[in-house]
Amino acid sequence: MPIKVRSDLPAQRILEEENIFVMDEFRAMHQDIRPLKMLILNLMPNKEVTETQILRKLSNSPLQVDIELLQTASYTPTHVDTHHLDSFYITFDQIRDQKFDGMIITGAPLAYVKYEDVAYWDELCEIMDWTKKHVHCTFYLCWGAFAGLYHHYGIMHEYYDEKLSGIYSHIKLKPNAPLFRGFDDVFYAPHSREIYVKREDIENTQGLELMAYSDEAGVTIVKTEDSRRFFVLCHAEYDSNTLKDEYYRDLEKGLGPKLPKNYFPDDDPKKDPIVNWRSSGQLLYTNWLNYYVYQSTPYDLDKIDAR
Repeated sequence: MPIKVRSDLPAQRILEEENIFVMDEFRAMHQDIRPLKMLILNLMPNKEVTETQILRKLSNSPLQVDIELLQTASYTPTHVDTHHLDSFYITFDQIRDQKFDGMIITGAPLAYVKYEDVAYWDELCEIMDWTKKHVHCTFYLCWGAFAGLYHHYGIMHEYYDEKLSGIYSHIKLKPNAPLFRGFDDVFYAPHSREIYVKREDIENTQGLELMAYSDEAGVTIVKTEDSRRFFVLCHAEYDSNTLKDEYYRDLEKGLGPKLPKNYFPDDDPKKDPIVNWRSSGQLLYTNWLNYYVYQSTPYDLDKIDAR
């Protein structure tokens, strides 16, 4: 899929080197079609890495997607290039009157912070409520998914005794759902988190469907019965070395991390990981975008209704 981004966004160069079709603004303006309008609220400290990972996954279908990158106005990360934010990101006030076909709300390293103590929590809640009338389908990712489940449904997370990190196998609980078209019977995905939600809390909440589960990693994919919200607790977008980089980062900080499980061959961190989640990870994003955004969004975005 051609994804439309700002012509000088750093992710464009990286993706083009991978032979991924990235369309700049000038070429997109000369195509007589309505592109999907996609908003990405990027809460991660390393904006450029997350941008590239997500845009890579949104770039493999015939659809044209017009990307807007959103940042919080109530909090500016201290370890982010302000020039990058000023150049490529907008704030909520700039788009609050617009409507979007789809939106992705990313994770953030906030597992040990009470939701109400998050610096931008009030703004995030306002944005999550705003999606009800302004976004056809919203994809909540990792911490963003936990925050969404808490805000919309009052489901509180629990803590692991030690961080969950590694590659885990999953089963599809709704195998005939369009989300899983092309998936193998068992699929793999990276996880990197300190928190989880109980399966019974999901299954006992009216309006939610548990879609995918792992015996080791637990609840992994949840959606609403109307398919307008998805809560994804794995990191299907991760690169081959993401868990490796996280492991060495935590090692240098003296945190004593355990090796990511099922990741390094022979549990030897000197060996390069073998990727076994790339195809299912691509299908997850492509199927979501195709079947739950493109196939069901109104052509006239003003017709997006509240839910």
